[in-house]
Amino acid sequence: MTDAPSYLFYQSRNPRPFLDRGEGIYLFDEGGKRYIDGSSGAMVSNIGHSNPRVLAKIKAQMDKATFGYRLHFRTHPSEDLAAKTVAMTPEGLDRVFFVSGGSEAVESALKLARQYALTQGQDSRSKVISRFPSYHGCTLGALDLTGYDPLRAPFAPMMKGMPSIPAPATYLDRDNLSEEARGLKYAEMLRDKIIEKGAETVLAFLMEPVGGASTGALVAPDSYYGRIREICDEFGVLLIYDEVMTGAGRTGKFLAAEHWGITPDIVAMSKGFGAGYAPLGAIVAGARLVEPVLDAGGFLHGFTYAGNPLACSAGLAVLEEMEDQGLIENAAKMGEVLMARLRGLMERYPFIGDVRGKGLLTAFEFVSDRETMEPLPPSLEAHARLVELAYERGLIIYSRRTRGGTAGDHFLLAPPLIVTEAQIDEMMTILCAALDAFAAEAGLPVEGAR
Repeated sequence: MTDAPSYLFYQSRNPRPFLDRGEGIYLFDEGGKRYIDGSSGAMVSNIGHSNPRVLAKIKAQMDKATFGYRLHFRTHPSEDLAAKTVAMTPEGLDRVFFVSGGSEAVESALKLARQYALTQGQDSRSKVISRFPSYHGCTLGALDLTGYDPLRAPFAPMMKGMPSIPAPATYLDRDNLSEEARGLKYAEMLRDKIIEKGAETVLAFLMEPVGGASTGALVAPDSYYGRIREICDEFGVLLIYDEVMTGAGRTGKFLAAEHWGITPDIVAMSKGFGAGYAPLGAIVAGARLVEPVLDAGGFLHGFTYAGNPLACSAGLAVLEEMEDQGLIENAAKMGEVLMARLRGLMERYPFIGDVRGKGLLTAFEFVSDRETMEPLPPSLEAHARLVELAYERGLIIYSRRTRGGTAGDHFLLAPPLIVTEAQIDEMMTILCAALDAFAAEAGLPVEGAR
């Protein structure tokens, strides 16, 4: 029944139809309407919906045991998933701690970093530097490091207030520097901030290797990544990569860190790691951090469902499916196709000012002027309106405000890693229809025929 009263409250009053089923990259509501999942939910459903091999493996674990508390039992699914995860991550990341979601993963990474510092007699290290804009989660600890004003501001009095540096949005810069020089310029901002705050007080630097919701698939110049690693090493600051969105193959590598040959000290993962089949996340770190913490009395942290055997069996099946189907390689290949199609849109729609991304984490941004990159008037609510127009036509995309949450409009396209070129073209046909409708409503120019 769709007309029955609801006792469930959501984040806003924007009712959606009831979901009936999912098949591959498609979702169907109870009325039979089909939607292309062009954002993999919230960049979650990396291997597509209702994969029969994954469902079978989950069912097999359900028939054995659905829960075993980690203080009472070891479980094969959690041990096997940890081993598989280590095998797929860069050398030196060889200890895994499971959680149920991205915010939990980020919080766990922060707590591991702090407890490691205490084992080294570095009690003064408590500050974590992040970037603005950024997104790291909605629990209070993760939110304190999130650079997105509408989400953070109401709760600011409840938080400590951690330092931040500008995200490397070099596409907005109007200077005479090369991209390499711009990357180094933004990296040096970290060094300056560490010195400003006192190196002895700085615990870690937390960053998304490819931007997520707050910056719309932002990729820094290549020079940025290595210099950030050098700066962290110089001052003994731990480098934490938030790969909640980018991990598990989304960018064409298992971890986005691999694109630049970087080994972070701690990696936070979720979303595509469980691919929507179970709530699952993890932090991955090196033994050099974990063993001293365990020697000092143990990791003072944990969640009831950490390492749940049902969730871990789902995660293991997801990673096996990625390997068996070559989905990480497909993400790289189809990512090039998708980026080419999105760049092609700029010829028809002058209000698309930038296209960016890595693999199948891509985005485009609206502007009123490509020369100045001035955003569209906030009153247009473009980030919300285009999403609705696409949804009406059967395409699900994801959007946020670009400039800290108060202005700018970007849209993420991140279909499941199983997507084909024909399905990308199907997505683009619907997206163009939605863009045409938005342009007509907003009085924006459109050039040439599709």
